Amino acid sequence: MIEILSSAALASIQDQGRHGFLRYGVGTSGAMDNLALAAGNLMLGNSEDAAGIEIPIFPFTIRFKHEMAFAVTGSDSPVLLDDRPLPPWWRTTAQAGQILQIKQPRQGARAYLSLAGGVSVPLVLGSRSTQIRGAFGGHEGRSLRRGDCIT
Repeated sequence: MIEILSSAALASIQDQGRHGFLRYGVGTSGAMDNLALAAGNLMLGNSEDAAGIEIPIFPFTIRFKHEMAFAVTGSDSPVLLDDRPLPPWWRTTAQAGQILQIKQPRQGARAYLSLAGGVSVPLVLGSRSTQIRGAFGGHEGRSLRRGDCIT
């Protein structure tokens, strides 16, 4: 489990998207960079379509509540675990209580935080992606905010 510590807007849970419902007015949603999300999941042994956290506004900060493996992919952002820099696009294990901070990217627009086992939220129309406009999917159908706990 992780706890969101930052108040940066628009971070949301996304997977590879919700397909086949456009004719009913339901958008695809999903990660803007499917390759980055899939790569993070594969580094952790997850299914490539497991849900992760898409981060478009920085800094983004979380606290690990339990020991957990994770990967940060996507934009070229400085990533710090308890103020210790981590290599880009790399699998790392955090201990309970450690703080992860993803800073403003040098290049790119979005970072992806993948967690071992994926993000556990209910499937809605075959996807775990957040559809903010429709207020469904992901975590309560909305962006993540300070104090949210994600399993």
